[in-house]
Amino acid sequence: MASPSEIRAMRRAIALSAHGLGTTSPNPPVGCVILDARGHPVGEGYHRRKGEAHAEGNALRAAGVAARGGTAVVTLEPCNHVGRAPACRQLLIEAGIARAVVALIDPTSRDEGGVTALRNAGVDVETGVLADEARLVLGPWLGALRLGRPVVTWAYVTDDTGTSGALERVSAAGQLRIGADAVLRVDGHLEEGVPDAHGAGVLRVPPHLPVLDPASTLRALYADGIRFLLLDVGPDLAGPFVAAGLVDHVVAYLPDEPSPSRVPMGGKSSVVPADFRIARIERVAGHVRVHATRFNTTVEHL
Repeated sequence: MASPSEIRAMRRAIALSAHGLGTTSPNPPVGCVILDARGHPVGEGYHRRKGEAHAEGNALRAAGVAARGGTAVVTLEPCNHVGRAPACRQLLIEAGIARAVVALIDPTSRDEGGVTALRNAGVDVETGVLADEARLVLGPWLGALRLGRPVVTWAYVTDDTGTSGALERVSAAGQLRIGADAVLRVDGHLEEGVPDAHGAGVLRVPPHLPVLDPASTLRALYADGIRFLLLDVGPDLAGPFVAAGLVDHVVAYLPDEPSPSRVPMGGKSSVVPADFRIARIERVAGHVRVHATRFNTTVEHL
């Protein structure tokens, strides 16, 4: 059973992992905290973007020799393959880690898997620690793997005349753009890179991809490394995605002070499309924000 210090470290690792949202795809956003042999945190890190060090590597670098005999607390199973970054399970073994606490098993593990490799090396491993909480960050990545396409969120503004994709009018919508790998804009073009909170480019999306066939568009984006797509479009362009069952979540922004003398949404009775249910609703600056998910969906939303 995970100790209180390991539980605290896992929650810290989950928070760290969210810093990688929108910059790591097709890799997962992962966080890691290293505890020394006495259970004190001595290093932490997260995966910043594809091609750079993974969470475990960054945390071990911060911990240095204090990691020997300690515990690695990580939100996803340490990888077991060598790519642009070294295999994380090998880094942990070489650093002298005695115990690993893991939230979720990686469904893309190669061969025997990182957990098995660690155990074979004599490392004590516990899995499933705060798995549901870790899935709040890793859920869209896991959902995209399961679907074989990006997880799609359609975000729009509503007013007295209906829906509009003009998200630039909503300051609170910036968080959706930061967490997305790509944005299909209101003019029907794909942005070539969505900046993260520090202004860094994320992924280059081929601007010539068709949007007339939603299924083939999403397959092409998935092959290009996109795992979370934001539709910043109006209903005409989003309609084919919704009709094909390819929109997983919607986020609607309602004016904070609707006119009492007008029938909202041009006479339409629903804020969100049919087959969606409201999952969360909150007031933000200038708007009421409605989060909705498709009925029976198993794909988590950011």
